[in-house]
Order: sequence, then structure tokens, then C-alpha cells
Amino acid sequence: MDNQRLFLFVALSFVMLLLWQAWVEDYGPATQVPDSTGVSAPVDDAMPATEGADIPAAIPASSAPEASLPDSELLAQGEMIVVETDLFRLHINTTGGDLRQVDLLKYPENTKADSPPFRLLNDSLPNLFVMQSGLRSTTGTEPTHHIQYTAQQNRFSMPDAADTLQVPLSWRSPEGVEVIKRYTFHRGSYAVDLDHEVRNGSGSDWQGREYRQLQRTQVAETGQSSFIYTYMGGVIYSPEEKYEKIKFEEMVKQDLDRTITGGWAAMLQHYFLGAMIPEVDEPQRYYTKTLSNARYVIGMISPPRTVAADSGTTFSTRLFIGPKLQDEMKQVAPGLELTVDYGVLTVLAQPLFWLLKTIHNIVGNWGWAIVLVTVIIKLAFYKLSETSYKSMANMRKMAPRLQSLKERYGDDRQKLNQAMMELYKKEKINPLGGCLPIVVQIPVFIALYWVLLESVELRQAPFMLWITDMSAPDPYYILPLLMGATMLIQQKLNPAPLDPIQAKVMMVLPVVFTVFFAFFPSGLVLYWVVNNTLSITQQWVITKRIERGGKK
Repeated sequence: MDNQRLFLFVALSFVMLLLWQAWVEDYGPATQVPDSTGVSAPVDDAMPATEGADIPAAIPASSAPEASLPDSELLAQGEMIVVETDLFRLHINTTGGDLRQVDLLKYPENTKADSPPFRLLNDSLPNLFVMQSGLRSTTGTEPTHHIQYTAQQNRFSMPDAADTLQVPLSWRSPEGVEVIKRYTFHRGSYAVDLDHEVRNGSGSDWQGREYRQLQRTQVAETGQSSFIYTYMGGVIYSPEEKYEKIKFEEMVKQDLDRTITGGWAAMLQHYFLGAMIPEVDEPQRYYTKTLSNARYVIGMISPPRTVAADSGTTFSTRLFIGPKLQDEMKQVAPGLELTVDYGVLTVLAQPLFWLLKTIHNIVGNWGWAIVLVTVIIKLAFYKLSETSYKSMANMRKMAPRLQSLKERYGDDRQKLNQAMMELYKKEKINPLGGCLPIVVQIPVFIALYWVLLESVELRQAPFMLWITDMSAPDPYYILPLLMGATMLIQQKLNPAPLDPIQAKVMMVLPVVFTVFFAFFPSGLVLYWVVNNTLSITQQWVITKRIERGGKK
């Protein structure tokens, strides 16, 4: 196989990668979910599960079942409590004390001047995504997320001089058990502390467990290109199995039921996530459920605690609600930064992201950071690329003689190949000399592709002139056209294929790539334009030197 065929193979493989992303559910192996008993994290092993319940194990008798609500209002509504911090605008519902709406104030929905903030959590269809929590108890009334809390005020705001803001809600059972559900927000952080403080005034022991869950529908993120596949669904992390995806279709097939200590659970979309991180030394039962209206639930429930009369306990959980900022997520929980999903090439992609971020801190522009990272990568592979381009240049120089052999032997492939090998041996040319350098570089370039695709830092990041959003396609298709032009120039520098059909296929590739890249984020296309331009420069210099009789 000569260099031209190798290039064709690599190019077609990349096209297949782009096509594959459009419909594939994931690029990694399917997560193996253990056999489940069908019970989603029960409070007691003897307690039967109620099918369709939106809380683990059973809906309490005092709560209306979800089927009694109209489709347009799948969540029971109480009073909304509005909370505003430096990063969030939130709505907490007194029904259950759920987080119903979360707007990210630092992340506009679009690039327009009057754009509203991006809404990550939302309590209405079709894009429903909420955080729910509560307590299950075998002793008396249960403070699940169906009960009504009360709050001293309906609006909270973080003072300018304060570093934290607490939002308490309270509930008291007929038996005398009081629960204070408290959210604590921290300035400059997307991590939120959630506590359920139990005060037992019932006169007898109280026993209960805390559950926390994320409920959402499967709706694509606003502005997401259908040509770009990124994972949306559930994720769990354990010290033993590390990062595991629990896809929506797996939730439909089988409920998850697993005990994990020191892990976390989350629901992901392209640039943002909601995650729940329990206490590290306490085992949790992780569960999933599917509900009506194509809703999916992933959650966890703690071991039971017994609280004696006239005493109390506090269940604590940390939440992360916001963008996939790797540095902050590393501080919140081990492995949480893996939600920036680079797949099997994480070991290469993370150093590339560090390099990209470091250069951005210097130049202050993500577009120029991409350009400089591409230059650095090309310099790192300069010698390997030089070997490949020398091989191509020598093959190009031999093209007339190869064409003469083809005309001499016609359709006799055996004699033609034998004559070509003799010619290569005589001229001391290795037709496979350019293969290894190209193959070695492919994983690095694919890793950089995932870095540019997954990094929330590039979302709505401007470059220059007409490029105002590196994560969106070029509105005037200038970068894709430049990319197609650079591919065409590269082909002119490569040795022409002897096979006329192969030659026609190679000529079509720039057109195919141009069409595909017209729908790709500008940051990705910029990388390919710069990479191709540098390759053309290096290849042109080497080709001219060899054609003039220079060093082979």
C-alpha cells in the first residue's frame, strides 16, 4: 500500500468518524449494569417497590401519585422561593424543597447582547431537569419531596460582603419530628451544600434514610449541532469501577441497584451537569428509574440512621450544578472532572487541554490559543512529518516512471507490482516510509479534536472578525471553505494515484470535508485550517528540495 492509499484510508476513516458521531449512542463500550431485583434503592429490603413512583421504593400514602397531575405539570407546585447569588438565580419549590430552576448568570444562552442566562435546571416540559431529595422513614410520616416545607421568606440574595448564603426550609410531622432542609451557596463556586437536619421531638426513636435524585428528559442542549455527538445521560463514579455511563436506554431496560462507597452520581449534557456527591465514608444504594413522559431518574439513598428521642442528626450531600470546569470539579470530588469526556484518549487529551488553557492565560484569546497549540504540536512532530513528506515527494518524483510501467504492463497486476518493487529497490525508496509517522500522529490529533469539542471554555468564546463563538459553526462558511482549499492544495502536492478511480475519489474528498465542516464548531475548523496550512508549508519545501535533486 503506497502513501496515497494510506492518506485515502486515513481521510475516509475520519469521515466515517464524523458520520458515526451523528447517530452513535456512545464511542465507548456499553456500561454493564449489574442484575437488579427491580427494587430501586429500598428503605427496607422487605418494602416493595411501587412501579412508576418518582421516589425510591414507594409513594407515601399522604402524597398524590404523579399520574394525577396533568402532562403539562408533572411536578406538584407549591410556593417558589427565589435565590440569587453571584453565579446562580434559582427557584426552590416549597413542595419537597426541590431545586426546580437554575439559571447560570455567567453563561448566556446565546451571543446576543440581551440574551438571558443559560437555564440548566428547568421544571417544565419538554426540557425537564430537576434535583429532588427527601427522607424515607419506617417510623411515622415521611418528609419526601412531596411534602410541603415552609420558609421564613420567599426571596434570598447573597450580600456583597458575604461568602456564603444559607436558605433553610422547615417541616414538622404530626409525631413531633422536625426537619430543616438547608441549602448553602458559596461565592464563586458551583458547589452547593445540602443538609437535612433531623430533630426528633416525637418521644420515641426515629429511623430514616436520605435520598437524592436527578430527574430529567432527553432533550438536546440548545444550539447543539446534529452533526456533533456528545453524551447526554446518567453517570456514576466508584473507586473500583471509576467513571461509568448509565445511558437512558439502559435505564429503560433495567433499574440500576448498586451499593457504592466514596462515589457520586450525575446527569450530563454537552457543557453542563448536575451532580450529587454523598459523604465519602458512607455506603449508598445507587438506583435508576424511568417515569412517564420519557423521564429518567438517577439517585442514591443512604443507610438508615436511628435518632433517639430529644436528639438529632444531619444528613449531608454536596451538589455541583453548572459548567464542566475541570479545576473546580477536581476540588469537589475525585473523578468529577472526567465528566469532561475525552473517551479512551483522556491520557492524551488532558495534557493538551492544560497546554491550551496555559496559552490562553497568556494570550487571552481561545482562537489564538488553538492556533499556537496547533503550531506546537506540528513542531513536536516535525521530524516524523518530514519523513512522511520525503517519502511522498520521492513517490511524486517517481510518478512518470510508475505511469510508464502501468502503461507497459496494463492489467497484469502481478508483473506491474513486481516491476514497481524493483524500481523502488533500485532507487532506494520505501513506499511505506510515510505510513508510521502519520499513524503515530493520529491519536494526538483526535485527542485535540475531543478537547476542542468538550471544553466549555470555548462556548461563546470570540476569536476575531466574524467569528464570535468558537463553539458554533462559521456563519459565513469562510473557515470550512479555507479548510477545503487547503485539502485540495495538499492533494496537489501528493503523488497522483495510478488508479483513475482512486484519483477521482481523492479529488472528491475536499468537497466532502468542506460540507461536513460547514456544520462543525469554528474552533475545530480553525484547528484543521492551521494544521493543513502548516503541513502544506512543510510539504512544499521538502517536495521542491527533492525535485531539485536535494537530499532524499
